[in-house]
Order: sequence, then structure tokens, then C-alpha cells
Amino acid sequence: MSNSYAEILRRHAKQMLPIATGAEPVLRKLSNIRAVLFDVYGTLLISGSGEVGTVGRAACEPALAEAFRAVGLTMSAPAAQGMRCFYETIEASHVASQAAGIEYPEVDIVEIWRKVLAELRRRDVVEGPADAAVDPARLAVEYEARANPCWPMPQMQKCLVQLHDASILLGIVSNAQFYTPELFVALLEKSAETLGFDPQLAYYSYRQGRAIPGAAMYRQAVETLRARQIAADEALYVGNDMLNDILPARELGFHTALFAGDRRSLRWREDDRRVAAVVPDLVLTDLGQLPQCVVQ
Repeated sequence: MSNSYAEILRRHAKQMLPIATGAEPVLRKLSNIRAVLFDVYGTLLISGSGEVGTVGRAACEPALAEAFRAVGLTMSAPAAQGMRCFYETIEASHVASQAAGIEYPEVDIVEIWRKVLAELRRRDVVEGPADAAVDPARLAVEYEARANPCWPMPQMQKCLVQLHDASILLGIVSNAQFYTPELFVALLEKSAETLGFDPQLAYYSYRQGRAIPGAAMYRQAVETLRARQIAADEALYVGNDMLNDILPARELGFHTALFAGDRRSLRWREDDRRVAAVVPDLVLTDLGQLPQCVVQ
């Protein structure tokens, strides 16, 4: 299928290298690590925007206009109006979820785009096929591919192979949308499962309706590991954000590794007192450093 999600993402991907952070690696041997779980954006993948969902609005306006054209739509209003509608729709979804008791909600991005299209139609600023003829999931992918191009982090695949060959379980706990798993297919021509990730240890925020830094996905990972006779302190979590990744993982008993290999995505959160006393077990500046720390 010419418009498969992976093909769209592949078409707009661009080769990138990480930008050095100047961080000093902190490497040591961690004994009895039986599982390693990863964040995706900014850790396994270089993210052009630094993280999923964090691109500045003005920078996204061309991406929105081009995504609309890709699905046969045009806007008679400036793209900035479409971006305002997009962010307002996300904010309304967050408010509703928080009112229902979800502290850190995640949106269903397909539903967001469906509502955005309906609202722009109501304002009479969109021309083209009727809503029923427009796939909001494809629109979401067309937009994301342009707004946040990604590329595999150096040494990523080699790192995963070494861990998997050492019989270490591999998992994912990450803010993500439905197209995130498609990035592995788009960029590496391999599914997450083919790369060694255990599907029962794959926690993507869009599936849960809850996002990091909330602890819900980490708790679920703890329970899944416990069912396999693996304690939280026998697992390592690798992420690029001290607040969103390292703090909640550490509070639930995981060992932690801060990935400090790309200035686009590294978040030390030095001014946030919530992480003032948090020290990760490892600081990685290259994913190739990880196996030597956990493989016995």
C-alpha cells in the first residue's frame, strides 16, 4: 500500500546525528540486571523536535499545511489558525481527563485530528474531500512525519542485539502515539518485536490514556516483571529526562540510566527541585556503553 504509515514516515525521515551534550559518562557494572526498559524519543531514536509532541507551534505550521495537502485538503485560512485549533483541542482533552482524575493524561491523536477537522469545517476554512473520505490516522502520520522527523540513535540496534543475546528482557515505557511502533519499521525495516522487545513489556502512553511522568505505565511494567519472577531492582530503565523518566522509574525501584547523548532531547531539569536529590545509576552518552554495564 503506497500510503502505509511506515512508508510515510520513511519518506520524510532524514538522517541525523546526535548533538554532543558535553556530559561526562558515568559507567559502572550493575549486577543481576535481567530486564532493560527504554524510552523511545530522544533515547532509542533521535527526535528532530527533541520529544514527541514538543515542537514549537510556528515551526509546525508548514507541516500542517503540507499534511493537509497530502490528504487532499487545503485551508483558506493561515496554517496558524489550524495549529491553534490543534493545540486547543489537545488542551480540552487534557482538561477533561484531569477532571476525571487522570493527573497526566495522554490524548488519542486520531480523535484529536478528527475533532480538528470537524471544527475547521465548521469554521468553513477547509476545502477538499468530505470528512468521511479523509482518514484522520493518515493525517496524523503525515503531520508527525514532517513535524518530528526521527532517526535511529547510533549504536541502538547493536546495543539491543547484545542485550537480547545475553537473555536480558527488553521493554519500552514511553510517551507515544499509534505511529511510534511504525517508526522501527520505517527506519530499520524491523518491528519492535523483531528487534527483541517483548510485546508484553511494551507500554505506550496512547494505549493507556496516561502519560509519563505519571507512574501508571511503570507500575504495570513492575507487575509484568513480577509475574516473571523479576524484581524491579533487577530491571534498568533508560531515558533522557530526569523528571519524566528517571524520577518515576527510580521511585518504583528500578535502576536508572540517563541517556545524555543528544542535546536536542537531554533534560537535566536542574531547576526542578523534584529531581534535586535524584542521581541515576548510569549516565550514558552513547547506547554502545550500555551492554558493558549490564551484561555479565
